[in-house]
Amino acid sequence: MEEKEVLLTQEGYDNLEKEVEYLRTEKRAEIAERIKVALGFGDLSENSEYDEAKNAQAENETKIANLEAKLRYAKIIDESEIDTKSVQVGNTVTVKDLEFNEEEEYTIVGSTEVDLSQNKISNESPIGAALLGAKKGEEIEIKVPAGIVKYKIIAIKK
Repeated sequence: MEEKEVLLTQEGYDNLEKEVEYLRTEKRAEIAERIKVALGFGDLSENSEYDEAKNAQAENETKIANLEAKLRYAKIIDESEIDTKSVQVGNTVTVKDLEFNEEEEYTIVGSTEVDLSQNKISNESPIGAALLGAKKGEEIEIKVPAGIVKYKIIAIKK
């Protein structure tokens, strides 16, 4: 299976490392304790607590493996290489919706760091992909599930 490069900021990389460490240590210990308690209930064939704990263990191990793969294929974005001439991963872009005459601000991040509550959108999303390479003052059309959105790039910053 060919893995693709995972773009991350240094902060995103550090957060993934912390999450993996938590899952390996505290979460594993918590699940092991749940399994130990469930084993004390006796007959495993009718022991739902044991089944739930074993499922939690499997989910935890899968999550650890997935996060480790992301870390293994991570490419940390060098913030010193980010410029503001055109939109790149790591930039914060102010756009004006030409239909509704509203400004919005998006930070373009790798798919692992998406956080819509903070307007961090993926470079692989329709809007993120369309913004990549655009320059200040440029107008772009983006095909989104709701139709076509027209934006004008107002500002690009680090």
